[in-house]
Parts: sequence; C-alpha cells; structure tokens
Amino acid sequence: MPLPSLNKCLWSLPLCLLAVAAPAQQDPPQQPERPPFDPLRGMDPDGRIEKPPIPDDVPHPERWRYTPEARIKPGSVLERFLVSSFVSPILFREKDIGFGGGVALTDVDFGDNRYHDFANVLLTYSEEGQQAYRINWSRWLNHRELPTGGVLREERGRLFGRLGYEKTLTRRFFGFGSRTRKSAETSYTEELTGVGFGIRFSLPDAGSDWVLRSDLHYEHHGLSRGRVEDVDSTDTVFATDFADADGVHQLWSLNSVAWDTRDSLHQAYRGSRIGGSANVAWGTGGDFGAIVGVDAQHVIPLPGLFHNGAKGREENPPTDVLAFAAFVNDTLGELPYYSLPTLGGSHTLRGFIQNRFTDRASAHASAEYRVNLIPRGITFSETVRIERLGLAVFYEGGTVAPGLESLHDARYHDSYGFGLRMAFAREAVFRVDWGYGTEGTNFTIAFGNTF
Repeated sequence: MPLPSLNKCLWSLPLCLLAVAAPAQQDPPQQPERPPFDPLRGMDPDGRIEKPPIPDDVPHPERWRYTPEARIKPGSVLERFLVSSFVSPILFREKDIGFGGGVALTDVDFGDNRYHDFANVLLTYSEEGQQAYRINWSRWLNHRELPTGGVLREERGRLFGRLGYEKTLTRRFFGFGSRTRKSAETSYTEELTGVGFGIRFSLPDAGSDWVLRSDLHYEHHGLSRGRVEDVDSTDTVFATDFADADGVHQLWSLNSVAWDTRDSLHQAYRGSRIGGSANVAWGTGGDFGAIVGVDAQHVIPLPGLFHNGAKGREENPPTDVLAFAAFVNDTLGELPYYSLPTLGGSHTLRGFIQNRFTDRASAHASAEYRVNLIPRGITFSETVRIERLGLAVFYEGGTVAPGLESLHDARYHDSYGFGLRMAFAREAVFRVDWGYGTEGTNFTIAFGNTF
C-alpha cells in the first residue's frame, strides 16, 4: 500500500498513522473521473440551490449540508478564491504595537478534496514585534458523494487539529470580580504556544441529537511587562498573580456533551441545545484545575422582513431567526488568572474589551435577532458570489463572581449592538459587530456566529 503523501500527513496525522499501520491490501478501485466544472450545475443563476433527493439510508438528513458541483471548483487556493477559499489581507496601526499586517485564509475545501477538509490560517506581524501564526484544521467524518453530483457532509462528526504561536503586547487585566473599575486596567505581554487535536461525534447515529466532543490541548504561557502607554504593567500591580502565571505549561482535556435538536451547529434556523462541559487542566508543578459549566440555546424561525423564504425545495432557504443562549461556569482547583472564566470581547459582552471581567465563576445570557437583507447573496461572476448578506441586532448581559454562590450578589453588566453577517456557505459565516456598553464601544471582526 503506498504511503500517504507528506502534505496530507501534516494535516491528517492520525489518519496517516492508521494507513501506515494497516496491513497491505489490494489497491482501491479507481475514483470516477471528475466531470468538467460547470458553475451552474446544481444551482440557479440567482444563487438558489435546489435540495437534491437524499438517499434513504442517510440518517437525520436535515443535519447534512449539500454542496452542488457548482461550488466544488477544482484548482489551487487562488483559483478557488471566493468560491471555496477566502483570503483577507490584514492591515493595522495602533500606537502600542505599531504598524502591522498579515493575511487570513479560510479554505472550506482544503486540499481541493471535495469538501472533506477545512483549514483556517492566520499570519500577522507588527513593527513592534506583535505577531500571530495560527493553523486550524478539521475533517468531516461523514461524507457522501451523490450519484446526481455534489456532496453531502454531516455537520456534527468532525476531527480537529490546531497549532499556533502568538506574541501579544497588549493583553489587559483589571483584577478579579464584577466591580473592578476601568481605571484599574493593567497590561502585560504574553507569548502563547499551543497545539491540540480533538473529535466531535453524535450518538447513536450520524446526525443524532446527542453530541459529544473531546479535545486534548497543550499550552505554554510566557509573560513579560505590558506595552500599553499610560497603563500600569500587570507584573507591578498584581505581582503575585503575575509571577504564579508566568512560564506555566498546561495540558487541557476539554470535554462536552449536549442534547442538541438544532438543524445546524453553525447557523441554526430552529431547535434547542442543553449541554454540559468539563475542561480539566494539569499545570506546571502538578497543579490541577477545572472549569465546569452548563449551557442552553434556543432558536425560533420568524417570517422574513425582506424576503419570502424558501422557493420550493431549497438547500439553504433564507430564514430570519430569534436566537437565545445562556451559560454558567464555575472553577475547581487552581488556575492562573488568564485561564479563569472571563466576560468581554468578541463572544460575550461585546460592548466591552476582551477579558474585561475575570473571576472563578461566570454567568451570561444573549438574545440575537438575525435578518437576511439580501436572501440569496450577491453575484460578482459566474463563480464568485456571496451566498447570504444579513444584519443582526443583539442584547446580552452577565457577571462574574468568586463562586456560584456569589453570582446573585455580583454587579450585572450588559451590552447591546448590531452587526453584519456575510455567509459564503451555511457553515462559513463572517461577522462584523459593534457593541455598546457603559465603558464605550467595542468593534469585532470574526469568523462564525457567537452561538
């Protein structure tokens, strides 16, 4: 049996090891030759995708995503640009980190492998030395070729891998608790190296309601003085906490289980989720800590404001929704301050800066109204198109405390705002959010919905 190529081994090491260890077998049958690319095969000119006949042996077909041949363009990352690969240049200038730039690449058909693999790569550098290099990869476990063309992928079953190094000059820390003042802001520099892998699957069948995920992740944190002007350095104000957290190695076991009836994990139009998690860390010197939590979500489809919904049997019909989410977390054992539950930033209390509130327990709730402004996207050419353009309005609130028993006495904080949603596929959503809180505004650009 021929060994897998080096390129594929780098991205799918567990599968390659299995292939090398397997006993010799006869060569597999030749795959059918890929038909000539047709930019409209399985798709209407306006971007509507007809839902194909689903084989009877596909369990829970509503949780499988269909990609027509029109969106499976062969070729390199650049040849597939804005079809299945999305490259974003990054330019920025801030007084504390200087001028910098880089590139972000999202490839939902990584390796030109008919949507078996996904990859996200980020590379940035600034003149003051702030830098980030990250690679995230995943593979769908349940993948089907349709006899009529196109592929089906079941959302829930996936393998994950990640590798990264970041040096951030402007991390912020305000102390512990819900009543910390904005004037208590300190900054520190963090060098973070991490590598991990994991698996997510559903039981008892592909696409079933019970969803389990388990990851193993290693991190090393190196700390030094902050670079933010007119702000004290964390190592001076919180000297003991800073010293205890510097140079820490952590091995995390991240585990969750959920009863999830939503029709999609990435962009749900209906359904609910109730879940629990236990994230356990073993640190330098044998220190042990864990964050345990429960969460819930509910999504309600609503009549469209700017569209009439589906046209016949449609794979991804435009759907406006009202979505709710909430979680509660608590800490067991001992963890460094940067590993404790936090609120603020791109996913929680979006009107506050990243990690604005930190403590051993946290609670948070969100409501978001998502509206499709342009229901079937914008077409730039026969292959380049945005599938969906939408708007979101949100409100959220939460708090932190030394423990669960103290959450009811903590100070409640809330934020509200709006954002744009641009989708190249149902599982490939980019968002831009403007959040407003009692301390000003916060701007976020991110991949994926907050929940």
